Amino acid sequence: MISVKKTNILQILLLLLILNSCKQKNKEAVLSDEKPKDTMPHMEPPAKKLPKLTAQYTNSKKNAIEHFYNKNWRNNSMNGSFLVAQNGQIIFEKYDGMADFRDERPITATTPLHLASVSKILTASAILKLIDAKKISLDQKVNTILPTFPFPEVTIKTLLNHRSGMRNYAYFTDKNDGIWDRHKILTNQDILDLMATKKIGLESRTDSRFSYCNTNYAILALIIEKKTGLSYKNAMQRMIFKPLGMNHTYVFDYEKDKDTAVTSYKGNKIEIGKDYLDAVYGDKNIYSTPRDLLKFDLARNSPDFLSPELLKLVYTPFSQEYKGEKNYGLGIRMINWETGQNFYFHNGWWHGNTSSYITLLKEHVTIIALSNKFTTKTYQVRKLAPLFGDYPFKLGNDEKEE
Repeated sequence: MISVKKTNILQILLLLLILNSCKQKNKEAVLSDEKPKDTMPHMEPPAKKLPKLTAQYTNSKKNAIEHFYNKNWRNNSMNGSFLVAQNGQIIFEKYDGMADFRDERPITATTPLHLASVSKILTASAILKLIDAKKISLDQKVNTILPTFPFPEVTIKTLLNHRSGMRNYAYFTDKNDGIWDRHKILTNQDILDLMATKKIGLESRTDSRFSYCNTNYAILALIIEKKTGLSYKNAMQRMIFKPLGMNHTYVFDYEKDKDTAVTSYKGNKIEIGKDYLDAVYGDKNIYSTPRDLLKFDLARNSPDFLSPELLKLVYTPFSQEYKGEKNYGLGIRMINWETGQNFYFHNGWWHGNTSSYITLLKEHVTIIALSNKFTTKTYQVRKLAPLFGDYPFKLGNDEKEE
């Protein structure tokens, strides 16, 4: 009798032990589900901060930049955002004008403006991270990822460096030949479908010459979606915006954001409405601020961004068929002077939005200019480069350091 009781007690204790063990495992599983390991390749903030600038140095640069700003922008009714930083430290920033002239909503440091083609640098960065993580390869044929893509020789590389030979979607959908009904909003998938079914041939033989073309980056956005299993909007959020703390940056969603995004204007303040091309992304349609782009630039120029071999290719000039200083790498414009000095940048223009992103690699300088009221003055910010290094742009006598 006593032996039976002891057996029952042992069985109960054993059962309790098993139940407790299962409960603990379930708890760990729940915790694991709450915080899954993120295997998505993504950009990270730089691990080390660059040296702090002295107050004397900062003030001398600030005064010169302010002279430039007052002469080139303020006196010409600037409407937008402007920032100059070195070593990640903001030397000068200014926010002038209106995000919306109707309700007199001013542009501030947290107002996202349309980046136009500066968006290409961010799209390229996401693609480069996927290449670095071996999710895709630089020389991979596009039709191995997007099976209906009709041009067999086009690779990811020739999309990035604009040597694919494809035609610009803005042109082949704008003709009165039945290819596209301009009353319907065009999407990235529509572009791919049209090229696959409407006999839209190449403009030039693939990799025979450089030809800047927005279609390249619209297709790159589809590749990002295919390889991540996410929408381009969510992939960019997961890979770049969120890990870098770019809290005022987003991909424009036509249906969701068309009535709330910052308006663009002609130079005379006449509003420019949306059209059938405004839903296409990858080549454009990222909204951001100078401070967010500074975070992006610091991460992009950190040693952890890409492997050294791939990073070298990013800044390799690929449009060498004609002799000249102007060139294009993998998602970045450049000027390569005979002196050996190199200047890296990207400009943008969409509707009334103009943008300029400049990264002086050796000097760790970031220059950002964004405007939602059309002006080519945005592109003049390159003239600030000589304040930091040996760049052959000309500053006026009143814009030089005192």
